[in-house]
Amino acid sequence: MATAETIEAALQRLSRLHPKKIDLSLGRIERLLEALGRPQDRLPPVIHVAGTNGKGSTCAFLKAISEAAGERCHVYTSPHLVRFNERIVLAGEIVDDARLEDAFARCEAANGDHEITFFEITTAAAFLLFSEVPADRLILEVGLGGRVDATNVLPKPQCTVITPVSLDHQAFLGDSIELIAAEKAGIIKRHVPVIVGPQTLEAEHMIRAAAEAMAAPVSIWGQDFRAYTEHGRLVFEAEDELWDLNPPSLAGSHQIINAGVAAAAARACGYSQQAVSAGLETARWPARLQRLTDGPLAEIVSEGEGALWLDGGHNLSAAESLAASLGEMEAGRERPLVLVCAFSNNKDAQGFLAYFEGLAARVIAIDFQGGREGAQTPGEVAEAARMAGLPAQTASDVIEAVRDAISDYPGARVVICGSLYLAGEVLALSEGGSVQSTPG
Repeated sequence: MATAETIEAALQRLSRLHPKKIDLSLGRIERLLEALGRPQDRLPPVIHVAGTNGKGSTCAFLKAISEAAGERCHVYTSPHLVRFNERIVLAGEIVDDARLEDAFARCEAANGDHEITFFEITTAAAFLLFSEVPADRLILEVGLGGRVDATNVLPKPQCTVITPVSLDHQAFLGDSIELIAAEKAGIIKRHVPVIVGPQTLEAEHMIRAAAEAMAAPVSIWGQDFRAYTEHGRLVFEAEDELWDLNPPSLAGSHQIINAGVAAAAARACGYSQQAVSAGLETARWPARLQRLTDGPLAEIVSEGEGALWLDGGHNLSAAESLAASLGEMEAGRERPLVLVCAFSNNKDAQGFLAYFEGLAARVIAIDFQGGREGAQTPGEVAEAARMAGLPAQTASDVIEAVRDAISDYPGARVVICGSLYLAGEVLALSEGGSVQSTPG
């Protein structure tokens, strides 16, 4: 009988099929998909989403829009926060253990003795499941990059989306915005509409060039469409169309952009204004400026008359958006802000925290267990905070950190941030469980 424990064992087994955790290529997954009977050719209409920031939120909005239109919607995202199953949503429901374990077993059998990365074989399992369960739509998020990402095997999605591009994963995608944008633009397909979120001039140039090479109709934020708030509503403008929409359910000013990009993609796919409006209002996406009100951490903060927030953003653009959103909150004029932070070894902690100089009263540095790249030590994070001009201290774990924050700053806004792996641990703690390993 499939259980969380047997899924965990399968994940560990799959992680040993290739010596590298990340090795971007399409050859291995294309070979496996052929052995599985090309499930990628038997999928419902696909919206394929790439980008550096806002991918997950945009996918969440698109899922909610699809469901508001009465559709059954598949979704593929990564990484997971608590359990691997979160990555695969089948017709609106997170995949159950039995179906997931069966898909893993069939993929292992079809793969034989060939090397394949963890993300490739689990993506193949997702495609297999998506091909077998009836649905009206698949929202497909790129794992890393785009051009040679394992999701980029579809001959013709209905629409592609590129959210804002910034520096991240430079070791795999390149050390400039131009190179990274070129990788993201690799999902653009011939004659398939592409929706483009706000970009730097360099990124926009690369994306537009890729679209022109593929004769793909391109719609760019600020030129072909835009979104903004007015009188408590979200206004979406595109060409000669003006939509009055419900405000997005996800908190933060940056979600206006994500909602606008999702609306543009939905419009390109033929969704009505009514479905878009309903979807924006009902979308859910954990660990994106999420208010926590349950669990032991929330209880500690509540006893100190504070507020607890969780955000998994981990690169510089995410820090800029988070700092802007926190600065705009009305409570920011009344309550001190304390950041509880951890960072993966490959992240720029000092650069991230620099956005909070003059905004945060203190940083409390911790670490997390597991994660693909491992965590910086609390001492390293605290030193990065001091270099960024912020008072800092360390704590042994997130419970001690939150307790220290609310003890030293009664009534504070406590924001846990810097890592999706940390976010997963916090959500697991709130739910009384543990995080399933994240090999890739």
